[in-house]
Amino acid sequence: MKPGQAIMDDKITIYQKPTCSKCRATLAILDQSGRAFDSINYYEQPLTVELLRELVRKLNIPVRGLLRADEPLAQGSESLNDEALLQLMADNPDLIQRPIVVRGDNAVLGRPPENVSKLLAE
Repeated sequence: MKPGQAIMDDKITIYQKPTCSKCRATLAILDQSGRAFDSINYYEQPLTVELLRELVRKLNIPVRGLLRADEPLAQGSESLNDEALLQLMADNPDLIQRPIVVRGDNAVLGRPPENVSKLLAE
């Protein structure tokens, strides 16, 4: 391990939407944990295609697994390839599953919010 690597790998970041009930519940769990974390409202700081690609990798899910398929904007997206889906989500943040909590090279979707406990226990 390189000097400083453990600290960097241990950083917790939540990508969230403040009006989302699951996001608020996940934030409460993080607050109660006493761990330091960064909170990013991805409506104010939009997620790039590159970051979305990285999040999908850390979540270990297919790109389509990050898509909120029940959103009206997702209608007709069935024929899109992964890159087109990532661009669609980057352009339309309502299409991104939330919240996403990252710790180092691992991530979980906070659906349900208790999923964040897996990251906190590592």
